[in-house]
Amino acid sequence: MNRLLKYLYHGSRLLLGGLFLFAGFIKAQDVVAFAGNIAAYQLLPYQLNYLLAACLPYIEIIAGVLLLTGQRVRPAALLCGLLTLVFIAALLSAWLRGLDISCGCFSQDAKTGIGEALLRDFGLLILAHFSFHLRNRFTTPRASR
Repeated sequence: MNRLLKYLYHGSRLLLGGLFLFAGFIKAQDVVAFAGNIAAYQLLPYQLNYLLAACLPYIEIIAGVLLLTGQRVRPAALLCGLLTLVFIAALLSAWLRGLDISCGCFSQDAKTGIGEALLRDFGLLILAHFSFHLRNRFTTPRASR
């Protein structure tokens, strides 16, 4: 059982880190297109779309690198989980308002429906949960930060 949990922890941490690193890298390559994706949600004033598009990819990259390297896993997993909750809230808002948008999470060109993006985000929440809560089982108290 302990071995299974260890594989679950490391698998969750590495997959979550890899996904956030990849998503951040894709968004950072074309900030203007990503700002357009954010604007499609119609949640923020126009200028804040660009500010968020300029900052969010690098936050995701940093969180992904921390998870992949095993440094500051709990704060990085918490950050990924909180970001995912914000993404879910934005997707639910768009769905409730009947907006036909692509989430823009992993590709600027792909048409990802809201339902598919919500399912993926709930999967990310599960990965963040395991990465955060299983961290202390497999590390020394000093390394568990």
